[in-house]
Amino acid sequence: MKYLLLVLAIVALIWLIRGARRREAPPAKPQRDVGVQPMVACKHCGVHLPAHEALPGRGGVFCGEAHRAEYEKQHPSG
Repeated sequence: MKYLLLVLAIVALIWLIRGARRREAPPAKPQRDVGVQPMVACKHCGVHLPAHEALPGRGGVFCGEAHRAEYEKQHPSG
């Protein structure tokens, strides 16, 4: 019985020491602020993406070359 109490006391001591070390850890570095980026919607499917990643085309902007080609095929300039 006394060995069980001794083991429990050692485990509790280790647990307390580890908890104290975690609280003393330095704070995590803040993430880099990328700022606000304008978002646009693909004219074909409606997916929103950053404006600098969008592909311009006839009738709007698109999320990829396939959607731009499909939209321009469905809406020929007249």
